[in-house]
Amino acid sequence: MDKQITAGQLKDKSLFQDSDGSAGPAKTMHHNCSKLKIFLGALAFSFFAKGLSGSYMKSMSSQIERRFEVSSSVVGIIDGSFELGNLMVMLLVSYLGPRVHRPKVIAVGCLIMSLGSFLSVMPQFLMGRYNYERITVTADNSSMSISACSPSLSEGHLVTDATKAPSSIKNHGCEKTTTSYLWLFVLVGNLLRGIGEAPVMPLGVSYIDDFSKEENSAFYIGMVRSSGMFGPTLGFLLGSFCASLWVDIGVVDMDAISINPRDSRWVGAWWLGLLICGAVNFIASLPFWFLPYSLTKEGENEDLKISHLSVQGDHCKMDPPTHPQLKFSEAVKDFFPALKKLFGNPVFLAYIFLTILQYNSLVGLVTYETKFMEQQYNISVAKAIFLIGVVLLPVTILGMFLGGFLIKKFKLHITQMAKFACITFILAYSFNLLYYTCSCEAFQVAGLTTPYSGLKHLSSSKNSYVASCNADCSCKADQWDPVCGDNGITYMTACFAGCKSSVGMGKNMVFHNCSCVEGQGRGLGNSSAVLGQCQRESCAKAFPYFLALQTACAFFLALGGTPTYMIMFRSVSPDLKSFAVGIETLGGRVLGGLPAPIYFGALIDQTCLKWGTKSCGGSGSCRVYDTKAFRYVYLGLVAGLRAGCSLLYIVLCVLITKHFKPNGKEMTDIKTKQRSTRREPLTANKKDVLPGSRTSVNSEETFM
Repeated sequence: MDKQITAGQLKDKSLFQDSDGSAGPAKTMHHNCSKLKIFLGALAFSFFAKGLSGSYMKSMSSQIERRFEVSSSVVGIIDGSFELGNLMVMLLVSYLGPRVHRPKVIAVGCLIMSLGSFLSVMPQFLMGRYNYERITVTADNSSMSISACSPSLSEGHLVTDATKAPSSIKNHGCEKTTTSYLWLFVLVGNLLRGIGEAPVMPLGVSYIDDFSKEENSAFYIGMVRSSGMFGPTLGFLLGSFCASLWVDIGVVDMDAISINPRDSRWVGAWWLGLLICGAVNFIASLPFWFLPYSLTKEGENEDLKISHLSVQGDHCKMDPPTHPQLKFSEAVKDFFPALKKLFGNPVFLAYIFLTILQYNSLVGLVTYETKFMEQQYNISVAKAIFLIGVVLLPVTILGMFLGGFLIKKFKLHITQMAKFACITFILAYSFNLLYYTCSCEAFQVAGLTTPYSGLKHLSSSKNSYVASCNADCSCKADQWDPVCGDNGITYMTACFAGCKSSVGMGKNMVFHNCSCVEGQGRGLGNSSAVLGQCQRESCAKAFPYFLALQTACAFFLALGGTPTYMIMFRSVSPDLKSFAVGIETLGGRVLGGLPAPIYFGALIDQTCLKWGTKSCGGSGSCRVYDTKAFRYVYLGLVAGLRAGCSLLYIVLCVLITKHFKPNGKEMTDIKTKQRSTRREPLTANKKDVLPGSRTSVNSEETFM
């Protein structure tokens, strides 16, 4: 007959002996403590791994666009597939969380993220080598010079790059039209990454909250999330390194490559970092396979431990936890009243609209930030990614921590948090508006943004590429291999510059006797051109000011981010906090994370002046943007969305001031509910409480 072991029997050593004579509970307590530490370390590394993969994929958006010759809107769809995958399983994972083996589900999630990264790499090995648009010139048999302008020939130009065959390669490329859709591998891989990442946060946080001391729970969760913040930083640094390497590094002669990382045709080794991310995610999955379904609660006193022990024969064992089953009818019955209560709360409703607008502005800004820096300030994508990783991201992390510290230090009331968040956001918005002052001269391309000599204005037709200086050169309007003339103007090809001769090969090729350059030159003899786009001096001077403004804006946004997030917890009743987090996450991702990259990309595409050409015809990725229009579209979208956020912040302050006065009735009701909620776990039967179901403020504020 079973009987409970009393506290006085603790002194009897035989009660703690296993069948093999080992000290059972004493050994188990130490063993469980070690396993909790292992779980904390494993979860911190998994946070690092998912942050590394996510930031790396963001940094490679422009490289993927060029490698697959797709538009910015398609890149937006690829980027949004991650959010779609996350949403597909998020609700299911959150609901089933306490009922599944959480460490093993997290392990499966890490493996799926690893699989998604490896799947995204597949096109690199299926597409063959990357062949960018290259200049076509003809050799003059009477001399060693090479002519770009060939009056007698309109077809059959030879290619100076020894790695590429004559023009017949174009037809050969058309035999492999399926390669045009290999970007779907990247999309599906990103989708799998979203699915795999879904269980890491909610299951990991709830596992810590269940088996750690209540006073340690928030500290452990903060430590894990802080460790994960190193992932995005290293992800951007890895992206910067890979973007500076040639896409086919190791299999081509780099001396034969005539372009550099500043060129709009340059494609970095986007696939190399994905291999590293996939390996890191695979390693992150390994420790979770060896962790148990549940642990003994950290620091639980011995009386409570013994109360769970029962004697059967000569052995003592732990009663298995029992979980009450939630009927579907009961869940539906409680769901709609809770939803009605949340959306009947004007403060929460204003907060949701604010979150959606902020998601839109932030996701659109980050997705195309490197492209904006490249096009506006003439810096390489690798440098833009590097600056985001070493300047903007650390400043953002600092702002987040400082915001949380100020809340704790000064014990800010919800009305004070609302005012603080509103002021910091308006300051950030003012820096955002100053972006417009950091402009530089427009990119001058003959026939696109500036006329040839003798032309009054530009025509919208393709004939604007042709002028009297190159009319006899039989230039192809669909080619893009820019040269910079001595006059500071860029020409689409050396042919459009009217160049009659050249010296050197590859990167060192210099064109001479360029009739179009001579016609617009600043003096006699200025008729040569070199490969590559002309640099804009004023942009190099404006960029440091833009970076400083962006840093200040990022800091103030992050500073007010934590108080803004806390408003949600303080404005709803304690029993609805977890549900409010789910609604906030769902709304932000469905209405912000998914559409923002797509419509940002579609509007940016409208500012393109010159599209690249695929080997089988059709437009590829954009080569030249109208920099002025690009700036107005990109910054205008961000400023417009944040103007709406500023208005909602003011509305939020008014509503909170009205409903949550420090000594008002509303605050008294909230405090009463919180006190009663805190008492419930102390009086309730522990067998009736699900793991992750504690309703203390700390646990609910961190549960996702």
